[in-house]
Amino acid sequence: MGRGEERDEEEEGVMATDFFWSYTDEPHASRRRQILSQYPQIRDLFGPDPWAFLKIAVAVLLQLWVATLLCNAGWLKILVIAYCFGSFLNHNLFLAIHELSHNLAFSTPVYNRWLGMFANLPIGVPMSVTFQKYHLEHHRFQGVDGIDMDVPSHTEAHLVTNAVAKSIWVILQLFFYAFRPLFLKPKPPGYWEFINFSIQIALDVTVVYFWGWKSFAYLILSTFVGGGMHPMAGHFISEHYVFKPDQETYSYYGPLNLLTWSVGYHNEHHDFPRIPGSKLYKVKEIAPEYYDGLASYKSWSQVIYMYIMDRTVGPFSRMKRKVSNTAKKSE
Repeated sequence: MGRGEERDEEEEGVMATDFFWSYTDEPHASRRRQILSQYPQIRDLFGPDPWAFLKIAVAVLLQLWVATLLCNAGWLKILVIAYCFGSFLNHNLFLAIHELSHNLAFSTPVYNRWLGMFANLPIGVPMSVTFQKYHLEHHRFQGVDGIDMDVPSHTEAHLVTNAVAKSIWVILQLFFYAFRPLFLKPKPPGYWEFINFSIQIALDVTVVYFWGWKSFAYLILSTFVGGGMHPMAGHFISEHYVFKPDQETYSYYGPLNLLTWSVGYHNEHHDFPRIPGSKLYKVKEIAPEYYDGLASYKSWSQVIYMYIMDRTVGPFSRMKRKVSNTAKKSE
């Protein structure tokens, strides 16, 4: 791993102008093998979460119901409720879609895909099918240049260079997260994207037709504010932004895991993506020596604050590796 002269710039309090570059494979595959060889009982945790469907159904129906109640509300009330309540539900559903991208609700993959489109409904924008395509590549090719679209683009990194720009970037980070793959590594839409799009637009039109634009605006605002300057959105930064140069994935062990499908257990998740979020805490309990020594967080809000205020941290604070490194390791 190296970063050349940029490391010296960081020591002087100046934001670096290049990513962290690693010349080894990502750490999770090797740690997975080590843990399973020592604790084979962890395999018993693999498989779907039997409560996933119920949890998703409750969140979807509750959010749509609240949207109908706000059909005649004032805009300030809609915004306040969207930030203080709806944002938590929609972000929960976004992370439910993340869970479903790993087929962790049903053993049959297509059932997870249908449930993902159902979970997508209150989010307002069709994304569940496309998300799965790119997210699985993030796991298989973590940090690989030109493949892992979770890593910011050079354009983002060169523009976001101070606290003001970082604040704007955080507010809009959901847009960067959603549109970055479409510009940098577009994939042709297929049959399932068309279904996802059709179902979502049908729901959106139905909401507008029967309850009006304010109900629809509540859903969109819940998605937007929940993915920006919001405590739950801290996981976008905490998961892989490098605050400690010798570590590229970080876990969060705080109370918001209860609302986010335990996505905070992110080292554990990348080590064992076949274990549902509801059981990831057991991985740390079974094999604590592999995780206790890693840097972790207890507050996502604090992570957002550190990201904005630390002059040495920005979009370049990500680990990257060349595709050839991963290819050689997989041969």
